[in-house]
Amino acid sequence: MATGPARDNRTLRGGLDLGGTKIQAVVITRTHRVVGEARVPTPVDGGPEAVATAMAEALGAAASTAGVAPRYLAGVGVGSPGSVDARAGTVSQAGNLPGWDGSFPLGDRLSHLLGCAVRLGNDVQVANRAEMRLGAGRGHPSFIGVAWGTGVGGSVVLDGRLWVGRGAAGEIGHVVVVRDGALCTCGRRGCVEAYSGRAAMEATARKRVDRGEKTQLFRLMKQFGRTRLTSGVWARALDDGDAMATDLIDRAVGALGTGIASAINLMDIGTVIIEGGLGIRLGQPYADRIAEAMSPHLFLPERAPEVKVAALGDLGGAIGAALLVGAA
Repeated sequence: MATGPARDNRTLRGGLDLGGTKIQAVVITRTHRVVGEARVPTPVDGGPEAVATAMAEALGAAASTAGVAPRYLAGVGVGSPGSVDARAGTVSQAGNLPGWDGSFPLGDRLSHLLGCAVRLGNDVQVANRAEMRLGAGRGHPSFIGVAWGTGVGGSVVLDGRLWVGRGAAGEIGHVVVVRDGALCTCGRRGCVEAYSGRAAMEATARKRVDRGEKTQLFRLMKQFGRTRLTSGVWARALDDGDAMATDLIDRAVGALGTGIASAINLMDIGTVIIEGGLGIRLGQPYADRIAEAMSPHLFLPERAPEVKVAALGDLGGAIGAALLVGAA
């Protein structure tokens, strides 16, 4: 693992965004300027131990670029999918991470590997925290953040405060849009994520290929040296007019629109921020399509919320994680 010069700089903070296909690391200053960043693929084998090691390597590389050893950072924040117990430092039920069974003490393991304090948070919630303070959420006291990536996550900001409920508020990916519908990665049926999550979409594409349907998706995956259908693979297939990719993305947009509209009907919030790897890669044109898909399901379509893409891009989750360091 790259460690960089052994220079003490407690004004710098590290952030790690753990995703289903990638791990993004940043080092930021007190004024939130990114001075180091690195990205590595999320391991497909080895379970939580392999993931923790890869996270430490990514943070080490980012810290090296910033000219500081990880042990001399003020601390490192982590945004993780699954059920996060920040006090215990554990992550459980991370179904979109391969081999992540049961609960794993990610905080302690990373602290041991990096030599500094580590603080955990939910991945979508920390990304929303960053958008609220530094990005697309500024000027919007209340908004819903929707992370469209390997899975579908969500987070809610109400009157300038992140609403966490009893710990699982904002899980829009598990709003049911089709009763007894497609099997979701959570084990239930009909969730938004079962139609819109990248992992679920890939599983559906593989089944359709097994039935004899044609697609460029898996050829592009191999061409780009990937082991899974990443956001870049989907985007390229759409650009090439691939029929299966287009059909699956259309279905995903429809499910997202239905689920988000239900949340708007419940809470009457005026802004939706689309985050996550796929949402950011496909950009505002697809945010606009999600808005169109919401319209038939809105109780007050004439007061439809603004739907826009996260301003901080791919680094938003890692920056938000870094903001956990020193947070009350």
